[in-house]
Amino acid sequence: MRVWIDLTNSPHVLVMRPVIEALRDQGHEVQVTARDFAQTLELLERFQLKHKPIGHHRGERLAAKAVGIASRSSALLYWALRQGRFDIALGHGSNDVTVAAKLLRIPSSTMFDYEWATLQHHVNCHLAAAVVVPDAIPPERLSKYGANGKIQAYEGLKEEYYLADFEPDEAILVELALDRSRPLVTVRTPPEVSLYHRFESDIFAVLLRRLRAAAAEHRVQVVLLPRTEEQRSELEAVEGFTVPRKAIDAQSLIAYSDLVVSAGGTMNREAVALGTPVCSTFAGRLGAVDERLIAEGRLRLLSDPDDLDLDGLLAATTGRAAAAKEIIRERNRIRRDPQLLVQALLSPLRGTTTRQ
Repeated sequence: MRVWIDLTNSPHVLVMRPVIEALRDQGHEVQVTARDFAQTLELLERFQLKHKPIGHHRGERLAAKAVGIASRSSALLYWALRQGRFDIALGHGSNDVTVAAKLLRIPSSTMFDYEWATLQHHVNCHLAAAVVVPDAIPPERLSKYGANGKIQAYEGLKEEYYLADFEPDEAILVELALDRSRPLVTVRTPPEVSLYHRFESDIFAVLLRRLRAAAAEHRVQVVLLPRTEEQRSELEAVEGFTVPRKAIDAQSLIAYSDLVVSAGGTMNREAVALGTPVCSTFAGRLGAVDERLIAEGRLRLLSDPDDLDLDGLLAATTGRAAAAKEIIRERNRIRRDPQLLVQALLSPLRGTTTRQ
Protein backbone atom coordinates (compact mmCIF):
# COMPACT_ATOMS: atom_id res chain seq x y z
CA MET A 1 0.00 0.00 0.00
CA ARG A 2 1.18 3.53 -0.83
CA VAL A 3 0.33 6.16 1.78
CA TRP A 4 0.73 9.93 1.52
CA ILE A 5 0.96 11.99 4.73
CA ASP A 6 0.98 15.80 4.73
CA LEU A 7 2.16 17.85 7.72
CA THR A 8 1.42 21.57 8.07
CA ASN A 9 2.31 22.44 11.68
CA SER A 10 4.78 21.38 14.37
CA PRO A 11 2.42 19.24 16.50
CA HIS A 12 1.42 17.21 13.45
CA VAL A 13 4.94 15.78 13.24
CA LEU A 14 4.56 14.37 16.74
CA VAL A 15 1.10 12.96 16.06
CA MET A 16 2.03 11.30 12.80
CA ARG A 17 5.49 10.01 13.77
CA PRO A 18 4.21 6.73 15.30
CA VAL A 19 1.70 6.39 12.44
CA ILE A 20 4.49 6.69 9.87
CA GLU A 21 6.69 4.25 11.77
CA ALA A 22 3.86 1.73 12.23
CA LEU A 23 2.93 1.81 8.54
CA ARG A 24 6.54 1.39 7.45
CA ASP A 25 7.05 -1.46 9.93
CA GLN A 26 4.06 -3.18 8.30
CA GLY A 27 5.77 -2.92 4.93
CA HIS A 28 3.80 -0.03 3.44
CA GLU A 29 5.38 2.77 1.44
CA VAL A 30 4.89 6.15 3.12
CA GLN A 31 5.75 9.48 1.53
CA VAL A 32 5.65 12.68 3.56
CA THR A 33 5.14 16.26 2.42
CA ALA A 34 5.49 19.20 4.81
CA ARG A 35 4.78 22.91 4.95
CA ASP A 36 7.51 25.28 6.07
CA PHE A 37 5.85 26.70 9.18
CA ALA A 38 6.90 27.03 12.84
CA GLN A 39 9.20 24.09 13.69
CA THR A 40 7.62 21.56 11.32
CA LEU A 41 10.69 20.99 9.15
CA GLU A 42 13.08 21.12 12.12
CA LEU A 43 11.12 18.42 13.94
CA LEU A 44 11.03 16.21 10.89
CA GLU A 45 14.79 16.48 10.67
CA ARG A 46 15.19 15.82 14.40
CA PHE A 47 13.14 12.63 14.10
CA GLN A 48 14.98 11.75 10.88
CA LEU A 49 11.75 11.47 8.89
CA LYS A 50 12.36 11.83 5.17
CA HIS A 51 10.06 14.47 3.68
CA LYS A 52 9.45 16.81 0.76
CA PRO A 53 9.05 20.50 1.78
CA ILE A 54 6.24 22.12 -0.21
CA GLY A 55 4.88 25.62 0.41
CA HIS A 56 4.78 27.91 3.40
CA HIS A 57 2.30 29.66 5.68
CA ARG A 58 0.52 32.55 3.96
CA GLY A 59 -0.59 34.55 7.02
CA GLU A 60 -3.42 34.74 9.49
CA ARG A 61 -6.07 36.67 7.54
CA LEU A 62 -8.97 34.74 6.06
CA ALA A 63 -8.14 35.83 2.50
CA ALA A 64 -4.53 34.75 2.98
CA LYS A 65 -5.71 31.38 4.30
CA ALA A 66 -7.83 30.89 1.18
CA VAL A 67 -4.95 31.81 -1.12
CA GLY A 68 -2.68 29.49 0.83
CA ILE A 69 -5.05 26.53 0.46
CA ALA A 70 -5.42 27.09 -3.28
CA SER A 71 -1.73 27.56 -4.03
CA ARG A 72 -0.39 24.78 -1.82
CA SER A 73 -3.09 22.30 -2.84
CA SER A 74 -2.09 22.91 -6.45
CA ALA A 75 1.57 22.37 -5.60
CA LEU A 76 0.74 19.13 -3.79
CA LEU A 77 -1.39 17.99 -6.70
CA TYR A 78 1.45 18.43 -9.19
CA TRP A 79 3.90 16.73 -6.83
CA ALA A 80 1.59 13.75 -6.30
CA LEU A 81 0.97 13.31 -10.03
CA ARG A 82 4.70 12.72 -10.47
CA GLN A 83 4.83 10.11 -7.71
CA GLY A 84 2.35 7.63 -9.10
CA ARG A 85 -1.01 6.71 -7.57
CA PHE A 86 -1.42 6.63 -3.79
CA ASP A 87 -3.94 4.40 -2.04
CA ILE A 88 -4.82 6.97 0.64
CA ALA A 89 -3.83 10.45 1.88
CA LEU A 90 -3.69 11.41 5.55
CA GLY A 91 -3.41 14.73 7.38
CA HIS A 92 -3.95 16.34 10.75
CA GLY A 93 -6.01 19.43 9.90
CA SER A 94 -4.34 19.79 6.49
CA ASN A 95 -6.84 21.32 4.06
CA ASP A 96 -4.20 21.18 1.35
CA VAL A 97 -3.85 17.41 1.17
CA THR A 98 -7.61 16.85 1.43
CA VAL A 99 -8.26 19.13 -1.55
CA ALA A 100 -5.44 17.59 -3.57
CA ALA A 101 -6.58 14.05 -2.75
CA LYS A 102 -10.14 14.83 -3.85
CA LEU A 103 -8.86 16.15 -7.18
CA LEU A 104 -6.76 13.00 -7.56
CA ARG A 105 -9.78 10.85 -6.68
CA ILE A 106 -8.04 9.03 -3.86
CA PRO A 107 -9.60 8.61 -0.37
CA SER A 108 -8.35 10.77 2.46
CA SER A 109 -8.64 10.93 6.24
CA THR A 110 -8.49 14.10 8.28
CA MET A 111 -7.70 14.26 11.98
CA PHE A 112 -8.21 17.05 14.54
CA ASP A 113 -9.14 17.58 18.19
CA TYR A 114 -10.42 21.17 18.26
CA GLU A 115 -13.84 21.51 16.69
CA TRP A 116 -14.18 25.29 16.32
CA ALA A 117 -11.70 25.90 13.46
CA THR A 118 -14.62 26.56 11.11
CA LEU A 119 -12.92 27.15 7.75
CA GLN A 120 -10.57 24.22 8.15
CA HIS A 121 -13.32 21.78 9.09
CA HIS A 122 -15.79 22.88 6.42
CA VAL A 123 -13.17 21.98 3.83
CA ASN A 124 -11.80 18.81 5.40
CA CYS A 125 -14.96 17.19 6.71
CA HIS A 126 -16.81 17.66 3.42
CA LEU A 127 -13.98 16.30 1.28
CA ALA A 128 -12.42 13.60 3.47
CA ALA A 129 -13.73 10.04 3.65
CA ALA A 130 -12.98 9.73 7.38
CA VAL A 131 -12.91 12.27 10.22
CA VAL A 132 -10.74 11.02 13.10
CA VAL A 133 -11.48 12.84 16.38
CA PRO A 134 -11.49 12.27 20.16
CA ASP A 135 -14.67 10.77 21.56
CA ALA A 136 -14.98 13.84 23.79
CA ILE A 137 -16.29 15.85 20.80
CA PRO A 138 -20.08 15.44 20.45
CA PRO A 139 -21.01 14.34 16.90
CA GLU A 140 -23.57 17.13 16.64
CA ARG A 141 -20.78 19.72 16.80
CA LEU A 142 -19.35 18.25 13.60
CA SER A 143 -22.53 17.69 11.61
CA LYS A 144 -22.55 21.24 10.20
CA TYR A 145 -19.14 20.54 8.64
CA GLY A 146 -20.39 17.51 6.73
CA ALA A 147 -18.88 14.86 9.01
CA ASN A 148 -22.01 12.74 9.42
CA GLY A 149 -21.30 9.10 8.65
CA LYS A 150 -17.54 9.69 8.51
CA ILE A 151 -16.56 9.95 12.18
CA GLN A 152 -13.90 7.66 13.58
CA ALA A 153 -13.80 8.36 17.33
CA TYR A 154 -10.90 7.36 19.55
CA GLU A 155 -10.70 7.28 23.35
CA GLY A 156 -8.70 9.80 25.35
CA LEU A 157 -6.14 12.25 23.97
CA LYS A 158 -4.09 11.92 20.80
CA GLU A 159 -1.08 12.77 22.99
CA GLU A 160 -1.66 9.59 25.02
CA TYR A 161 -1.13 7.63 21.79
CA TYR A 162 1.93 9.32 20.33
CA LEU A 163 3.63 9.59 23.73
CA ALA A 164 2.90 5.97 24.65
CA ASP A 165 6.50 4.89 24.08
CA PHE A 166 8.05 8.13 25.31
CA GLU A 167 10.54 8.28 28.18
CA PRO A 168 12.11 11.66 29.14
CA ASP A 169 15.76 12.31 28.37
CA GLU A 170 17.80 14.36 30.86
CA ALA A 171 19.90 15.66 27.97
CA ILE A 172 17.38 18.47 27.55
CA LEU A 173 18.34 19.82 30.99
CA VAL A 174 21.99 19.91 29.99
CA GLU A 175 21.20 21.46 26.61
CA LEU A 176 19.30 24.34 28.22
CA ALA A 177 21.62 24.64 31.26
CA LEU A 178 18.79 23.90 33.71
CA ASP A 179 19.19 22.81 37.32
CA ARG A 180 16.98 19.79 38.02
CA SER A 181 16.92 20.59 41.74
CA ARG A 182 15.23 23.99 41.17
CA PRO A 183 11.56 24.55 40.25
CA LEU A 184 11.02 24.70 36.50
CA VAL A 185 8.13 26.30 34.61
CA THR A 186 7.71 25.78 30.86
CA VAL A 187 5.60 28.31 28.97
CA ARG A 188 4.19 28.17 25.43
CA THR A 189 3.19 31.42 23.74
CA PRO A 190 -0.27 32.12 22.24
CA PRO A 191 -0.86 30.92 18.66
CA GLU A 192 -1.25 34.42 17.29
CA VAL A 193 -1.45 33.28 13.66
CA SER A 194 -4.46 31.04 14.25
CA LEU A 195 -7.88 32.25 13.15
CA TYR A 196 -9.51 31.11 16.39
CA HIS A 197 -7.02 33.00 18.58
CA ARG A 198 -6.12 36.17 16.70
CA PHE A 199 -5.90 38.51 19.67
CA GLU A 200 -3.19 38.99 22.30
CA SER A 201 -3.90 37.64 25.76
CA ASP A 202 -3.64 40.17 28.59
CA ILE A 203 -3.66 37.29 31.04
CA PHE A 204 -0.64 35.79 29.32
CA ALA A 205 1.24 39.10 29.38
CA VAL A 206 0.63 39.59 33.11
CA LEU A 207 1.64 35.99 33.76
CA LEU A 208 4.95 36.55 31.98
CA ARG A 209 5.69 39.59 34.13
CA ARG A 210 5.07 37.56 37.30
CA LEU A 211 7.28 34.73 36.12
CA ARG A 212 10.00 37.16 35.11
CA ALA A 213 10.00 38.66 38.61
CA ALA A 214 10.23 35.19 40.19
CA ALA A 215 13.07 34.26 37.85
CA ALA A 216 14.93 37.47 38.71
CA GLU A 217 14.74 36.45 42.38
CA HIS A 218 16.10 33.00 41.45
CA ARG A 219 12.96 31.34 42.78
CA VAL A 220 12.14 29.60 39.54
CA GLN A 221 13.57 28.72 36.13
CA VAL A 222 11.39 29.71 33.19
CA VAL A 223 11.68 28.29 29.67
CA LEU A 224 9.68 30.03 26.96
CA LEU A 225 8.81 28.17 23.79
CA PRO A 226 7.83 30.63 21.01
CA ARG A 227 5.82 29.57 17.99
CA THR A 228 7.36 31.84 15.38
CA GLU A 229 10.65 33.59 14.68
CA GLU A 230 8.99 36.93 15.39
CA GLN A 231 7.99 35.76 18.85
CA ARG A 232 11.46 34.34 19.46
CA SER A 233 13.17 37.63 18.57
CA GLU A 234 10.89 39.56 20.90
CA LEU A 235 11.29 37.17 23.83
CA GLU A 236 15.05 36.84 23.51
CA ALA A 237 15.33 40.53 24.34
CA VAL A 238 13.75 39.90 27.76
CA GLU A 239 16.14 38.96 30.56
CA GLY A 240 15.33 36.15 32.95
CA PHE A 241 13.92 33.64 30.47
CA THR A 242 15.49 30.73 28.63
CA VAL A 243 14.41 30.81 24.97
CA PRO A 244 15.67 27.88 22.85
CA ARG A 245 17.09 28.84 19.49
CA LYS A 246 15.87 25.71 17.68
CA ALA A 247 13.39 22.87 17.93
CA ILE A 248 14.08 20.91 21.11
CA ASP A 249 12.92 17.80 22.92
CA ALA A 250 9.92 19.67 24.32
CA GLN A 251 8.29 16.51 25.64
CA SER A 252 11.27 15.78 27.93
CA LEU A 253 11.23 19.41 29.05
CA ILE A 254 7.53 19.07 29.92
CA ALA A 255 8.17 15.84 31.80
CA TYR A 256 10.84 17.48 33.97
CA SER A 257 8.82 20.67 34.53
CA ASP A 258 6.99 21.42 37.76
CA LEU A 259 4.38 23.39 35.86
CA VAL A 260 3.41 23.97 32.23
CA VAL A 261 1.48 27.06 31.15
CA SER A 262 0.32 27.28 27.55
CA ALA A 263 -2.05 29.45 25.57
CA GLY A 264 -2.54 26.71 23.02
CA GLY A 265 -3.77 23.15 23.17
CA THR A 266 -1.14 20.59 22.23
CA MET A 267 1.38 21.37 24.95
CA ASN A 268 -1.36 21.46 27.58
CA ARG A 269 -2.50 18.00 26.57
CA GLU A 270 1.08 16.72 26.39
CA ALA A 271 1.52 17.83 30.00
CA VAL A 272 -1.69 16.02 30.95
CA ALA A 273 -0.53 12.89 29.15
CA LEU A 274 2.87 13.05 30.90
CA GLY A 275 1.41 13.73 34.35
CA THR A 276 2.76 17.28 34.72
CA PRO A 277 0.57 19.99 36.36
CA VAL A 278 -0.70 22.34 33.66
CA CYS A 279 -2.61 25.61 33.34
CA SER A 280 -4.15 27.05 30.19
CA THR A 281 -4.41 30.74 29.32
CA PHE A 282 -6.37 30.00 26.14
CA ALA A 283 -8.74 32.90 25.49
CA GLY A 284 -10.72 31.45 22.59
CA ARG A 285 -13.75 29.20 22.57
CA LEU A 286 -13.08 26.05 24.56
CA GLY A 287 -13.22 22.76 22.71
CA ALA A 288 -14.80 19.60 24.06
CA VAL A 289 -11.44 18.01 24.89
CA ASP A 290 -10.41 20.88 27.17
CA GLU A 291 -13.90 21.02 28.65
CA ARG A 292 -13.57 17.39 29.68
CA LEU A 293 -10.03 17.82 31.05
CA ILE A 294 -11.11 20.81 33.13
CA ALA A 295 -14.13 18.92 34.46
CA GLU A 296 -11.87 16.01 35.41
CA GLY A 297 -9.42 18.34 37.17
CA ARG A 298 -6.57 17.40 34.80
CA LEU A 299 -6.32 20.91 33.31
CA ARG A 300 -6.75 24.29 35.00
CA LEU A 301 -8.01 27.31 33.07
CA LEU A 302 -6.52 30.64 34.16
CA SER A 303 -8.99 33.47 33.75
CA ASP A 304 -6.92 35.66 36.07
CA PRO A 305 -3.12 35.41 36.53
CA ASP A 306 -3.64 35.86 40.27
CA ASP A 307 -5.38 32.48 40.23
CA LEU A 308 -1.95 30.92 39.80
CA ASP A 309 -0.41 30.44 43.23
CA LEU A 310 3.21 30.55 42.14
CA ASP A 311 4.52 30.75 45.70
CA GLY A 312 2.43 27.72 46.63
CA LEU A 313 3.84 25.85 43.66
CA LEU A 314 7.40 26.65 44.64
CA ALA A 315 6.80 25.63 48.24
CA ALA A 316 5.29 22.33 47.13
CA THR A 317 8.07 21.43 44.71
CA THR A 318 11.20 22.75 46.40
CA GLY A 319 12.99 19.97 48.19
CA ARG A 320 10.96 17.18 46.61
CA ALA A 321 13.29 14.52 45.26
CA ALA A 322 13.40 14.11 41.49
CA ALA A 323 12.66 10.41 41.87
CA ALA A 324 9.52 11.19 43.87
CA LYS A 325 8.31 13.58 41.16
CA GLU A 326 8.79 10.91 38.52
CA ILE A 327 6.80 8.36 40.54
CA ILE A 328 3.90 10.81 40.90
CA ARG A 329 3.91 11.66 37.21
CA GLU A 330 4.07 8.04 36.11
CA ARG A 331 0.99 7.30 38.20
CA ASN A 332 -0.86 10.03 36.32
CA ARG A 333 0.16 8.85 32.85
CA ILE A 334 -2.14 7.06 30.43
CA ARG A 335 -0.50 5.17 27.56
CA ARG A 336 -2.56 4.10 24.54
CA ASP A 337 -1.73 1.97 21.52
CA PRO A 338 -1.03 4.19 18.44
CA GLN A 339 -2.06 1.30 16.22
CA LEU A 340 -5.64 2.27 17.04
CA LEU A 341 -5.04 5.65 15.36
CA VAL A 342 -3.57 3.87 12.35
CA GLN A 343 -6.70 1.74 12.02
CA ALA A 344 -8.95 4.78 12.30
CA LEU A 345 -7.00 6.72 9.67
CA LEU A 346 -7.07 3.78 7.25
CA SER A 347 -10.80 3.18 7.74
CA PRO A 348 -11.76 4.53 4.27
CA LEU A 349 -10.03 1.48 2.83
CA ARG A 350 -12.35 -0.73 4.93
CA GLY A 351 -15.46 1.38 4.37
CA THR A 352 -16.40 1.38 8.05
CA THR A 353 -17.03 3.96 10.77
CA THR A 354 -17.11 3.60 14.54
CA ARG A 355 -19.71 6.26 15.28
CA GLN A 356 -22.20 8.27 13.27
